[in-house]
Amino acid sequence: MLLLIVKTVLDRDMDIKECRTSQSRVLEQRDDAQTAYAIVSHRWQDTQEVDYNEMVNLMEMQEGKREEVRQRSGYQKILASCERAMNDNFKWLWVDTCCIDKRSSSEPSEASNSMYRWYENSTKCYAYLHDVDSPTFPIEQNSEQFGKFKGWPEWFSRGWTLQELIAARDVQFFNKEWAPIGNKRDLADTLEKITRVSKDILVSGLDSGVRSVAQIMSGLRIER
Repeated sequence: MLLLIVKTVLDRDMDIKECRTSQSRVLEQRDDAQTAYAIVSHRWQDTQEVDYNEMVNLMEMQEGKREEVRQRSGYQKILASCERAMNDNFKWLWVDTCCIDKRSSSEPSEASNSMYRWYENSTKCYAYLHDVDSPTFPIEQNSEQFGKFKGWPEWFSRGWTLQELIAARDVQFFNKEWAPIGNKRDLADTLEKITRVSKDILVSGLDSGVRSVAQIMSGLRIER
């Protein structure tokens, strides 16, 4: 799998700020079974995300285009997740927006087929809830704040959310300012209420006694 080199991403952005040139490679192919890495789970924001080509070729862009990319919330999300990963002593990070080369005829399909395994093999998963501005995880439905999504953060409306939530062994939740607001073990009762999936499966995945990933996925019944 392609992984961001955390320190290089952050160093390159500092080089840009200080008008220095940088030719450092920010992505590297690694074996997910042999690498300790963090992984990001998030809700895509239209027109704001940064793709593989933009991430790789950032330094080669015209200044105006480069600054437009750097101002996007998706780029700031990548930087913030890299800072979090560095604080957690990770050298490697996976973010779906920029770690899949969609120009390749085979890579998007391979990534889709490998997604569960990549989250399962991650050491830590950062679940970024962009619409939560409180310092704590919402434990009750709030139709005023999250009216479009049955009273819960938009992250829970994603098609991939439950697979990622189950597969990753250590899921840490963050609010819009990247402040930690809990983890899936401590929030298991609330997550069960939101997703309607047994907290034993949410927390333990295949270790909960189910026989296969397919059996897990057949029980995913999140309410929209």
